[in-house]
Amino acid sequence: MPDQKKTRRQVLEEFVAQKPDDSFSRYGLALECMNSGDSGSASAHFSELLRRNPSYVPAYLMYAQLLVRESHPEEARRILTTGIQAATQQGNSHARSEMESLLAEL
Repeated sequence: MPDQKKTRRQVLEEFVAQKPDDSFSRYGLALECMNSGDSGSASAHFSELLRRNPSYVPAYLMYAQLLVRESHPEEARRILTTGIQAATQQGNSHARSEMESLLAEL
């Protein structure tokens, strides 16, 4: 039986299994889940990513967008507020302004 080509999600799942603290791989996996419509897995990966690395600023905006799409505005507000603080601490004004814009829409 020939080897089947692994999906991007399978490859990312293997990376995350091997290196659970690798923020970039977990972020990629969360986005892959989000884009394929697996909101539950995406949410779990964003949550775990931010638990392991609360300074990983890009995850806050994407996680909040997912929560808004899934009709969880209160949780999205909480994530955005924390993300704005993280972006401010890092001097990341671009990310901060994007999160502030989304927060203002909620």
